[in-house]
This record gives sequence, C-alpha cells and structure tokens, in this order.
Amino acid sequence: MQSIPIHYERPALFDLGEPLPFRFVYTGIRVRDMDESIRFYTQVLGMTLVERMMTAPTKGEVATLRSPGSEQELELNFYEEGSPFWAPYSNGEDLDHLAFEVENLVATVGDLRRKGVEIIVEPYSIGDWSESYIRDPNGIWIELLDK
Repeated sequence: MQSIPIHYERPALFDLGEPLPFRFVYTGIRVRDMDESIRFYTQVLGMTLVERMMTAPTKGEVATLRSPGSEQELELNFYEEGSPFWAPYSNGEDLDHLAFEVENLVATVGDLRRKGVEIIVEPYSIGDWSESYIRDPNGIWIELLDK
C-alpha cells in the first residue's frame, strides 16, 4: 500500500513578482427581475440607487447601488435572451455571498423577518462579532454582521 503525502508543493500558476496597482471597485451580480432586486436592496437593505440604464450593446440593463457611508458599489445586471452575456439564470449559487455590516444584528434580523425576508441562518456569535444570513430575491446569500 502506498502512503499518501500529507504536504506537497503546489506548482506556481503565475510568476507573481510585484503586485500590480489594482483597486477594487464593485461587485456585479446577475438578477432575474431588475425591479424586484432594486426594491429589495433599496427598501430592505437601505442601499441607494445611484444609476439605472439600458446597455444597448449588451442587450441588458444595469443598476448601480451604494450603501450609506460606503464607497463600494453593487451592480445589478439583467440581460435579455439573445444578449452575448445572456445565460440561463442559476440560483445565486456561483457567488458565495455578499456582506453588510449592521448596528444591531438581532433587531435587524427581527425587522427583516417582519418584512418577509427569508432568514437562512439565525444570528450567532464568533469571537468579537455576530453574524446571520438572509437570501435576496435571486437566491444570493447575504451575510449580516455586527462588529
């Protein structure tokens, strides 16, 4: 019987060298229904709609949202069938989750429950913070954390 090595050297995928000057700007997610998604992110999670536009070259629609006090943006993307970007919608499984910080996790989860939001994981604590998970209308998990 051969023994299986516990540790092995993984070959380098890239010659890393010095990092390039990248700056993270936004996360784009694919949505099934633009209006329903905008309603969820603005009326339930308190984000502000920054811009909404049709994109003729891609046969799609894009909405950009931002949370108060954050420079990060969330881009919602909807593409018509026939668009070069169109693909059958998959239930939010390809994206692990989005995360939002809240002031009072237990109270926030209670408010979300009253609004009819699906609570996936009830609040629990890990060290100095607590977290919970909800699901958006597209099946994407959203982490709520209270530090």
